[in-house]
Amino acid sequence: MPDKITIYTDGACSGNPGPGGYGTVLQYGEHRKELSGGFRRTTNNRMELLAVIEGLQSLKKPCEVTVFSDSKYIVDAVNKGWAERWQANGWRRNRKDKALNPDMWAHLLKLLDTHTVRVRWVKGHAGNPGNERADALAVAASHSDSLAVDEGYEAQKRS
Repeated sequence: MPDKITIYTDGACSGNPGPGGYGTVLQYGEHRKELSGGFRRTTNNRMELLAVIEGLQSLKKPCEVTVFSDSKYIVDAVNKGWAERWQANGWRRNRKDKALNPDMWAHLLKLLDTHTVRVRWVKGHAGNPGNERADALAVAASHSDSLAVDEGYEAQKRS
């Protein structure tokens, strides 16, 4: 029987685009792990995605996971099958519009195939302890003194 993990995720960005960060809180029984990172120039949606990716990627074996996110972008794209459709359509939302963040969506879709994942929406800034902690981690990471380069964002801007 696979381990049951709860993951709370959040992304933050000062300006959009601007300096950003992600925060992830993983819970397994009494165990808790926190992940975060900051980037010098990115978008809020990329940080929301990265929070989920980092959480799932940190699991060492296939698990049964409930991901809580305050991002309708993430929740709807996964639960309504939009991301899979964008991928099937060559990362296009429709005939004329490209899907944003295809690098991150491709990575996330692979991780979703590895684990049994339910993605649930949680209202942000509404007192949910897991979401509040993920938010605090994301904001703190976005203000870090040593911000990394979001290579995927930089590449999108060059193309």
